[in-house]
Amino acid sequence: MTTNQCVITVFGGSAPKPSELAYRQALSLGQKLAEAGFAVATGGYIGTMEAVSKGASLAGGRVIGVTCDHIETWRGVQPNAWVQEEVRSRTLRERLNRLVEIGDAWIALPGGIGTLSEVSLCWSLLQTREVAPRPLILIGAMWQESMASFQQSGSDYLRRKDVDLLTFAADEGAAVEHVLYWIHSTSSM
Repeated sequence: MTTNQCVITVFGGSAPKPSELAYRQALSLGQKLAEAGFAVATGGYIGTMEAVSKGASLAGGRVIGVTCDHIETWRGVQPNAWVQEEVRSRTLRERLNRLVEIGDAWIALPGGIGTLSEVSLCWSLLQTREVAPRPLILIGAMWQESMASFQQSGSDYLRRKDVDLLTFAADEGAAVEHVLYWIHSTSSM
């Protein structure tokens, strides 16, 4: 497997604005992924999705937006200007499945309920081996704190081997390095 064959699906919140640090970090992530030779897929709309798409596009990368009739009706938004290829879904469920299926690896920036559902689905598919092993990389302290609270609950709901399916990255550079390492290690097998 080579980087130019890989699509990295990036999840993240719709709230970040261009003036905010979270937006700038997402922009940087898109740029770094494109510079490393990856295509990116996002939910195709505003906030993190727009920033990743813009960063990848400006760096000459391929940008896929997985969009949905329901989101556009519910939110009143249209695909962002940086989407080069649109994968259209009718429902939110279809969109979620397509976002997950299209990714050779998944990266999650901080986000809300939608981002949590995307991460949970990916994690569950890895746990049950419904998909081939691939990176699920969670960027930022929010994810580490969330998983730590699950583990500290004193229950056996979250087993060590399940937590090991996750990779935590401090920033976007570390996330891209992890994907590159995974590509290199799987291509040498």
